[in-house]
Amino acid sequence: MRLDVPEFDELVAGARVVSLPMRVKFRGITQRETMLLRGPAGWAEFGPFGEYDDEESARWLAAAVEAGWQGYPDPVRTKVPVNATVPAVDAGRVDDVLDGFDGVPAVKVKVAEAGQSLADDLARVRAVRNALPFTPVRVDANGGWTVDEALQALQGLAEYGLEYAEQPVMSIDGLRQVREGLRRRGVPVPIAADESVRKEADPLLVSRSGAADLIVVKVAPLGGVRNALRIVAEAGLPAVVSSALDSSVGIRAGVALAAALDELPYACGLGTLSLMDADVSGRPLKPAGGVIEVRDPEVSDELLERYAADGERRAWWLERLERVHRVLARSARQ
Repeated sequence: MRLDVPEFDELVAGARVVSLPMRVKFRGITQRETMLLRGPAGWAEFGPFGEYDDEESARWLAAAVEAGWQGYPDPVRTKVPVNATVPAVDAGRVDDVLDGFDGVPAVKVKVAEAGQSLADDLARVRAVRNALPFTPVRVDANGGWTVDEALQALQGLAEYGLEYAEQPVMSIDGLRQVREGLRRRGVPVPIAADESVRKEADPLLVSRSGAADLIVVKVAPLGGVRNALRIVAEAGLPAVVSSALDSSVGIRAGVALAAALDELPYACGLGTLSLMDADVSGRPLKPAGGVIEVRDPEVSDELLERYAADGERRAWWLERLERVHRVLARSARQ
């Protein structure tokens, strides 16, 4: 489907840049900077992380344009289940992190953190399992292991009954090797692909390569809800909807995707607002009773002002938006 890209001046007219404090360090940051855009269909979020180049960031802008200027597809459900997320914290802090979630149908635990050991991962997952003995637990390595490290780690972690392991290694071929190696060893841990979907030029390559049992889909990196729905349909694999450390505005896009999928077999990774100390909405899209209702967030002018980024950071984001807009507009014309 062709994307109609608004003029840059139209994007800037409603642009706000905020810096939201985190409860715990996540992805190495304690403040989440992001840009909000206001279009005729509502608020949209443009928040690619600082290390992403303009080409990759253009997909995030495409998703924001869809949200703010087109709106979302009709939902097929009124609420979506949401997992808790435990960052790579010390095992002693796991209970505190879990206390930030209201209802926990599943838990995603970060592993393979730089500077940590397999013993740290085992202790963290063990702490989750002790706190929630009957709740599905999944781990996310963000591609941090080698194939041999992944096989060793997942054989040990499987003792705690993993629902799946997300992106244990970075490459698609590596994922395939891990998946096949686990099968040979009789280790019943399904493999989920995240970065190998959203960071690849061809997001369907992972399914064609037999490298994963399921895929993780995020609206912004995949260019919008409708494009993500297409990828899920063509991949032919079960999908888990997740977020990218967004404000309620960005979480709304993930909720729209989860609400529009024909099948939703796994709890969604859309509870990351529980890792943050602030939001742009007085009614944040946080899970209650383990679910998020399908609704629009009510963005607060007072909160936009309270958490506004300083002038230097706002200028940085506006310059970035202008560069990325040129990339997106050029690709839309091709």
